[in-house]
Amino acid sequence: MQTEPLKYGHFYHIYNRGIDSCNLFNKPDNYEHFLGLYDKYITPVADTYAWVLMPNHFHLLVKVKDEEEIGFIPVKPLSGFSTSERVGKGIISPSEVLNPDGGSIKKKYSPTNQFSHLFNSYAQAFNKRFGRTGSLFQHPFKRKLITNERYLKQVILYIHNNPVHHGFCSHPIEYPWSSYLSCVSIKATKLKRETVLGWFDSQANFLAMHREKGEYEKIERWLDI
Repeated sequence: MQTEPLKYGHFYHIYNRGIDSCNLFNKPDNYEHFLGLYDKYITPVADTYAWVLMPNHFHLLVKVKDEEEIGFIPVKPLSGFSTSERVGKGIISPSEVLNPDGGSIKKKYSPTNQFSHLFNSYAQAFNKRFGRTGSLFQHPFKRKLITNERYLKQVILYIHNNPVHHGFCSHPIEYPWSSYLSCVSIKATKLKRETVLGWFDSQANFLAMHREKGEYEKIERWLDI
């Protein structure tokens, strides 16, 4: 199934579940390992505004960085052609530039590929840990382009209340694997906490709106979960 690549500078609600609804996380260190890989693969290409990891699915609210903000991955030079020939023949794409040494090329991180690397890397580690084989995640990962602030706020409320909605706790603060705790904390975080609280005007309003009951079934029908 072909899907449109993630666009630079756009907000996305990214979500997925285990294949056949199998668990993605069995133990606390599974969650921690996923978050470590997330930082490795996603931080270079996107800013994170909200997230939740549930036993068999996850939700992320991210903004893909602008193209000029995203760095380059060193790539080994292609044999058989000089650098100028590679440029002339279109072998080097506009996202690739010469390294200072003039011999090899650099290729920009692809946001879409980075998410795929994250899921593939985690699946390999999970399968090895629990002696399973085959796909772990449904393919391809799902994403919704977000174009207005109202939906941004609704997605944040939905993400943080996902554990409540699915009966894991009675309030988001009780669930350890979401960004809610970072939003209400003063500890340093890579989460775009100040921007998130700004969308709700204040932390008090952020807390109050998280106590309200949302139309989560309606949102899930729209997401086709």
